[in-house]
Amino acid sequence: MRVDHKRAGGFRHDSSSASTSLSHWMAPNLAFVLTLLAQCMVSGILAAQTPPRTILAIGAHAGDVELTMGPLLTAERARGTRVVILDLTLGERGHPTLSVEQYGAQKRREATEVAAAIGAELEIGPYQDAEIPNDEPARRWVAAVIRRVRPTLVLTHWKESMHRDHSATSAIVRDAVLLAALPGISGVAGQPHRGVSVWYAENWEDATGFAPYVYVGVDSASWSRWRTAVSKFEFARGATGFPYVEYYDALGRVRGIEARKGHAVAFDTEPYGKRRVLDAVP
Repeated sequence: MRVDHKRAGGFRHDSSSASTSLSHWMAPNLAFVLTLLAQCMVSGILAAQTPPRTILAIGAHAGDVELTMGPLLTAERARGTRVVILDLTLGERGHPTLSVEQYGAQKRREATEVAAAIGAELEIGPYQDAEIPNDEPARRWVAAVIRRVRPTLVLTHWKESMHRDHSATSAIVRDAVLLAALPGISGVAGQPHRGVSVWYAENWEDATGFAPYVYVGVDSASWSRWRTAVSKFEFARGATGFPYVEYYDALGRVRGIEARKGHAVAFDTEPYGKRRVLDAVP
């Protein structure tokens, strides 16, 4: 039996008619089609040439970054941003009953699990809890990390704190960003890396002089994911006496209300960065 494919099922397909109709449509719309194709090509080229955004979050202890900056890191990772967490110490001396060795092992495991849940890369520094050295070797070590990671944004502690490790980390990071940008710095491996912005996270231990300046809204899905992830830290759940997750969850809601968002995370910046340059009054 011979089947007429052009008429099978009562459907008549006339290829010549379809081709003619397409030609009639293309003729008056050729400029539009060519413009669209050109825009797609340019977009593809720019996407290939534009390096991925990278956030490097540097904290004194495992858990500092994850609590104070974690919602933003979670949201940015969901947007495709590369996220790297650098905990300079494990914070291994902070448990009331466990030994330093036991708690250090626990904090390393927890930090690894939290980073994986967020989707971040994790690095642990070579320093000891309560003994971060505010010196030139530490600045050069962090500068080398900055050159290797090549971030577009660095997040860290505010300048003043009740915890010496926090204020030391802030000072180290500020100078390390400069060292990472300059050529010919001895003791700093890698190629110079410039154009890095530094934001300071809000932390109840670093409150002196901190003034919220940059508010970043975080969607509800990312916020929920962060809360689940950071709760893997025993201390964050309140085991050492302070309900960290509840505190930062409530703080995020307050900042969200101020920013007209559901939840938000607030940061401060250097005074010289608080400048708007306009060509006319908006």
